[in-house]
Amino acid sequence: MNPTIDSDHPGDNTTPVPGPISPTVTTGPPLLYTPAEAAEKLATTESWLRRKAGLRLVPCTFIGKRLRFSDADLQAIIACGRRPAGALPRTRRPRRDRHRH
Repeated sequence: MNPTIDSDHPGDNTTPVPGPISPTVTTGPPLLYTPAEAAEKLATTESWLRRKAGLRLVPCTFIGKRLRFSDADLQAIIACGRRPAGALPRTRRPRRDRHRH
């Protein structure tokens, strides 16, 4: 079976591809993002994202040694960072020693 493009549907961005892995190839947004691309989408720094992924504190995907992020990973990172509305927790300042000279 040869790959073909169905010319009757010009808006269709799929091309049938033979083989057991993927019956179609789509042209659209990437399935996986580099750390730089993911950081831009999350409006954070690449170093923060790499550090958290290296510590396994955020979901990520490794392709060999290459770090990548899927849309599902990005959504999970956003969900993990979500906090309910309300008052901020009170923090206590450390007491000063009054008898210190």
